[in-house]
Amino acid sequence: MGEAVLKKNDVEPQAYRDAMSHFAGHVHVVTTDGSAGRRGATVIAACSVSDTPPMILVCLNRQNLKNEPFLQNGSFALNTLSSHHEPLAVGFSGLTGLPAEERFALAQWDTISTGSPTLTDALAVFDCELVDTKDLATHRVLFGKVTGLRIGSNLKPLIYHDRGYHVL
Repeated sequence: MGEAVLKKNDVEPQAYRDAMSHFAGHVHVVTTDGSAGRRGATVIAACSVSDTPPMILVCLNRQNLKNEPFLQNGSFALNTLSSHHEPLAVGFSGLTGLPAEERFALAQWDTISTGSPTLTDALAVFDCELVDTKDLATHRVLFGKVTGLRIGSNLKPLIYHDRGYHVL
């Protein structure tokens, strides 16, 4: 009897993106501010790493040079969005071409501990000191120690699935 052979195929980038579009993810806006400037971006690739100490990770496209302030400022805030934040998610996605000042004008912001902008009505805010990074392929993974936290109202979360925004 013959031995089973696993066939390995090259995975084309578009096929990979099509498959990934079936992942459902919570939508966040990650922000930073400091000597390298103010920046914000819509992300889905973010999650908890540890609760002792509290740490999260966020993945950002490192080929976009506008994301360098996250590394240079040494801090970031992960702002978890609710159903009414879809215009904010679109504004920070980069698809609209809005400059930073117009993106931030779409909502109310304050700061907690690091000086990174924190969304006042977010479902949750994780204000972080950058403790490590890992560059892999097209992205940079930011690891942040949570130094400030805000828990907002328990509203319906904004989810991204099948290349569109949805409410859970």
